[in-house]
Amino acid sequence: MTSADARYALQASLFDDATGGVELGELGPTVQRRTLTVGAWVDVRPGWMTGSEELFTTLADSVPWRAERRQMYDRVVDVPRLVRFYGENESLPDPLLVAAREALSTHYQPEMGERFVTSGLCFYRDGSDSVAWHGDDTGRSRTEDTLVAILSLGTARPLLLRPRGGGPSIRYSLGHGDLLVMGGSCQRTWEHCVPKSSRLLGPRISVQFRTRGVR
Repeated sequence: MTSADARYALQASLFDDATGGVELGELGPTVQRRTLTVGAWVDVRPGWMTGSEELFTTLADSVPWRAERRQMYDRVVDVPRLVRFYGENESLPDPLLVAAREALSTHYQPEMGERFVTSGLCFYRDGSDSVAWHGDDTGRSRTEDTLVAILSLGTARPLLLRPRGGGPSIRYSLGHGDLLVMGGSCQRTWEHCVPKSSRLLGPRISVQFRTRGVR
């Protein structure tokens, strides 16, 4: 499915009112924190971006998406999603992403002492696209507390979290402008995934904002 196909397959949320354009809501007291184990935590802000379907369409059509391949045992397989990473010195593909990154930095810098500087985009075209259990633990987050913020656009998909090594999982349904932030030790002590689904699902774009030295 191409990005143009995905645009027409997307079904807007009844709660994502675009009549006033695309807007970011407040953070502050609207953010709901859940304390996990061993210093990890998760913040959730449902519907942080209203009118987000407009941004979804822009990104689906304009981002130079890349299909990756990886070694899996004795063969090379397609990564089941499209990706694009924007480093510290790269311009983001839409001013709304710049505004979101700055708003997140302003909110979390007093607590964490640093700002968000990179952005990774993942395009889940349908239910067969996914990401396996993992932590963003390449770099500083292997030994330090860090932040990863995820802005979800398009169709809601489950994002699961579980303690590293296994255990009961926590489930969030994220889409249509929802925000989830993983902080503290989360990347080294917990794992997260977006599982495959046999259901007929529309497309989703995940925008991950990260602090310096985290992948």
